[in-house]
Amino acid sequence: MGSAMEFNDASFEAEVLKASTPVLVDFSATWCGPCKQLSPIIDELAVEYGDRVKVGTIDVDASQQVAGRYGIMSVPTVLLFNGGEQVESIVGLNAKTVYKTKIDGLLADAS
Repeated sequence: MGSAMEFNDASFEAEVLKASTPVLVDFSATWCGPCKQLSPIIDELAVEYGDRVKVGTIDVDASQQVAGRYGIMSVPTVLLFNGGEQVESIVGLNAKTVYKTKIDGLLADAS
């Protein structure tokens, strides 16, 4: 797995809500500057966590149904899901360590 997956309205339930591992979803948009800065961090997380955590992005303009369901008001917003439930919400561009801390906490809870 070399980079983040791409989720959309059609794949969200199967890929995120029914995933057997925790899932990090980066809600972004093509016109969003901070989203472009976050993108390489998301790809790095996908590589570092490999099969332990599913990591992907979703374009809020192309997938308005999912963005609306989770009340995404600003991008980037990163949501973490575990067992089909949203467990974390991180709004804005943050350091990679912020995301790693949240993911590591989820993995520790699961073990």
